[in-house]
Amino acid sequence: MAIVRWNPITGVDPLRRHMDRLFDETTGYDRGLTDTQAPWQPAIELRDNGDAFHLRAALPGLEAQDLDVNATRNTVTIHGEHRHEDQDQDQGFFRSEFQYGQFKRVVELPADINKEAVEGKLENGILNLHLPKLEQDKNSSIRVNIS
Repeated sequence: MAIVRWNPITGVDPLRRHMDRLFDETTGYDRGLTDTQAPWQPAIELRDNGDAFHLRAALPGLEAQDLDVNATRNTVTIHGEHRHEDQDQDQGFFRSEFQYGQFKRVVELPADINKEAVEGKLENGILNLHLPKLEQDKNSSIRVNIS
């Protein structure tokens, strides 16, 4: 009979794998995918300027015609597609980590916006959206009389 050294961590490993699988099933995440195979989502930045929100999204390599941006009272949806460039087979790629295909990002806003007054501009791969708030949601202050 062989002597085996006891390792307390081996008892925790099956529990960790079970919790990982449970998390993956509930969120739809697939740990088998590498970062280059996972669905791409543009990075965003949402800022509150008082009267409006300012949304920036990083969309490198995309043109305005590749994007579809929709605004509702409390969400902004950015939908687009990275198109594969036609390349000669003679160039001999060894590895490509560029991602191609469609993406969709829905951003929930903390307050309602005036969707008719939304303005957007795409410059150097950065989408800038100006999202004016509705009058009742603008930050305003009133003086409180204290007796």
